[in-house]
Amino acid sequence: MADEQELQQLENLCKQLYETVNENIRSEAEKTLIAFSDSPDCLNKCQLLLERGNSPYAQLLAATTLTKLVHRPNVTLPVEQRIDICNYVLNYLATRPKLAHFVSQALVQLFARIIKYSWFDVHKEECVFRNIVLEVGKFIQSGSTHHVMIGVQLLSQLVCEINQVSESEANRSLTRHRKIASSFRDTQLFEIFQMACSLLRSAVGNLKSLDFNDTSQHSLLSHSLRLAHSCLTFDFIGTSTDESSDDLYTVQIPTSWRSAFLDVGTLELFFELYNGLPSSLSSLALSCLVQIASVRRSLFNNTERAKFLNHLVIGVRGILENPQGLSDTSNYHEFCRLLARLKSNYQLGELVKVDNYPEVIKLIAEFTVTSLRMWQFAPNSVHYLLSLWQRMVASVPYVKATEPHLLETYTPEVTKAYITSRLESVHVVVRDQIEDPLDDHGLIAQQLEQLSTIGRCEYDKTCSLLVQLFDESAQRYQELLSSGPSIELAIEEGQLTWLVYIIGAVIGGRVSFASTDEHDAMDGELVCRVLQLMNLTDSRLPQGGCEKLDLAILSFFEQFRKIYVGDQVQKTSKVYRRLSEVLGLSDESMVLSMFIGKIITNLKYWGHSEQIIAKTLQLLNDLSVGYSSVRKLVKLEAVQFLLNNHTSEHFPFLGINTANGALSDMRCRTTFYMALGRLLLVDLGEDEERFYMFMMPLTTHFEIVAGLLANPNASMGMEEAKRSLIGLARDLRGIAFAFSNKTSYMMLFDWIYQTYIPMFQRAIELWYHEPGVTTPILKLFTELAQN
Repeated sequence: MADEQELQQLENLCKQLYETVNENIRSEAEKTLIAFSDSPDCLNKCQLLLERGNSPYAQLLAATTLTKLVHRPNVTLPVEQRIDICNYVLNYLATRPKLAHFVSQALVQLFARIIKYSWFDVHKEECVFRNIVLEVGKFIQSGSTHHVMIGVQLLSQLVCEINQVSESEANRSLTRHRKIASSFRDTQLFEIFQMACSLLRSAVGNLKSLDFNDTSQHSLLSHSLRLAHSCLTFDFIGTSTDESSDDLYTVQIPTSWRSAFLDVGTLELFFELYNGLPSSLSSLALSCLVQIASVRRSLFNNTERAKFLNHLVIGVRGILENPQGLSDTSNYHEFCRLLARLKSNYQLGELVKVDNYPEVIKLIAEFTVTSLRMWQFAPNSVHYLLSLWQRMVASVPYVKATEPHLLETYTPEVTKAYITSRLESVHVVVRDQIEDPLDDHGLIAQQLEQLSTIGRCEYDKTCSLLVQLFDESAQRYQELLSSGPSIELAIEEGQLTWLVYIIGAVIGGRVSFASTDEHDAMDGELVCRVLQLMNLTDSRLPQGGCEKLDLAILSFFEQFRKIYVGDQVQKTSKVYRRLSEVLGLSDESMVLSMFIGKIITNLKYWGHSEQIIAKTLQLLNDLSVGYSSVRKLVKLEAVQFLLNNHTSEHFPFLGINTANGALSDMRCRTTFYMALGRLLLVDLGEDEERFYMFMMPLTTHFEIVAGLLANPNASMGMEEAKRSLIGLARDLRGIAFAFSNKTSYMMLFDWIYQTYIPMFQRAIELWYHEPGVTTPILKLFTELAQN
């Protein structure tokens, strides 16, 4: 009777835990149930809760509690007990077809967890838990829909569980986990994969009679596909490959699986499933195909690989010829991944030899062009299409096959589609006020890196298109400027922003061994146009500017600097000839002067934009690294102006109250002083007077702070002192980093040591509880100590 009351109480507590909205009641219930899981008779109570079956929440509690009991640190249940629990769970699932989904899922996880952690355990000289896996296989062969479903779910969860490294394993027993996974792979996994394929074959044979509205039939197919996918995504060699590095992913199928992949029926099975299943299931079939397409090359000899690739491309062609299913975003995304894997796993020389390659590459090009034009549909999938074309173009110099690759025909179409679709997107973004792709800097950088290679194929066509579009847009922009802000002006600014980003990208795609004088001359045409636009926008900065356009110009400068400015660059390039003809920039010193002019302009007018200031200072920092170009830089008047006038009067971002900005806005000051320190160091030598002149603005700043700290009662003054010391710590850290020889470091150390260190010490005492103050100061002292 006492047991009955206790079980009733447990059921009520479960109800309170999962259903009540009162936080106090839920918290109390949770505490009591945690105590229950630690009680000595917990195992029996869990079994009784499952047997009663009155409340699904009580069943869930029993299942999750048993899962915790099975894998407690330093406490192991006897083998016999674990065998009993496994058999009990199997029987329980088999005889209760109407369990709540979350209960059956918890029991499935319990079963998988026991099998995993007991994999090497022996009972009566048998690896008994491996036999239990065979028992599950009998479930699948029984023919009963419910039993088949349970069997598939159990195996799918088991494969995932063994493939997955739990947090405790990562910390304690990674070697044991790998041994279990290796043994499971070698003894059970292939058989499980064949079982999944067998189930899917029988489904393909009955596709016409299947009712996908029937939950049980739909669910069985879904679980069967997930089981196959779990097998194919198994970590076969224990490297835990990160799926985020998707384009380099290879499936390391064991040699013992060769027969399944030499039989093209396996490949055709999943294409048939994609074609015959509704969209709620077909994307799973495509996910399996993505893995099959990524099977390691060494599994086949050359003839077998060619045959396998041919059948794979036939299947891809079939999807492209009947693209109705690709209107579903999941199908579309997986298909884009499949296309990308075609090139990441096979060479262009192999692809051109497949049957009907000309028709296939034409279909892929048309699909890519259509996808790029539909820029709002599944934008994250475009990465895979651009990856395919980028890899194909990059492979062209290495192709030895005599068959034509036809990339010179179709790549310009892809390039044009990307460029024109981005320009067309601006109209929609501005008029409908929707999210602007230009705000996603990570996505833009990724796509432009891919385009930088694609656009260099048939480069004359890319340049002609960019020149035409740029000239048209720049002319409209100039005409609209006189009439003041408008929607049309915003559209032109958006389009010019895209064009400047793209021009920077294609210039950055220049490869020294594949470049020609004609290509450099084309680069010159593009560079001149961006610089003329920059002169126009800079002249208007006192009235205001377009932040996105200026960010694009900085991106362009970064690419231009990498390719045409610096110690390793060929100064006789035709780019310089064109710059001389159009803008009078006849040598590298004049180009560097133009760079510094832009940097100073940005620092002067864009103090309120953290993004522009950060990117501008990064550009200055990059220019300050090198040898010959840095020596040219320090001779420029503009650089001497920087070295002698680094104050908030000339550069507002150095002010401590800029737009009442957050403390984090000062982070870029370290980069600024790192660059200035490097530039100063070029001619500094042992000239202490020059050093003190350079440090004068900081000396003045410290004196002001000393006065403020002397009057601790003035709260406004203390806030100003706090912000000033944060800024000074960041400034000095940059200088300390740049002063990398003994002479210059000792000048800095002697300057700071006795006079100014006590102020930082005082700041730590006053604001010890504010990381915004302590972190920059500690980082400064770390730099001083490490240098």
